[in-house]
Amino acid sequence: MVKITYVEPDGTRYDVDAQPGSTVMEGARDNGVPGIEADCGGACACATCHVYVDAAWADRLPPREAMEEDMLDFAWEPDPQRSRLTCQIKVTPEIDGLIVHIPEKQI
Repeated sequence: MVKITYVEPDGTRYDVDAQPGSTVMEGARDNGVPGIEADCGGACACATCHVYVDAAWADRLPPREAMEEDMLDFAWEPDPQRSRLTCQIKVTPEIDGLIVHIPEKQI
């Protein structure tokens, strides 16, 4: 299992053990983490699984692909360096310890 920490805007933390091969969005959904709505179910067709990757991790994840970049245009207050869609981040042993911050709202 791979540990991922989701942090709500108020500082509440959710430490989740996610299954390798799944996505960071599925880890949140399957463990009842609030604030990751994932309306499209992981198809990269919305921005309701938007998070801010912790600064320590921003350069350690694989880069965004064009489709994710396009969908982030619809996210609430996207950050050019830290915003990601959790449906596009694969859970691998390399991201063990990842910390993501959930925005105040999803749109």
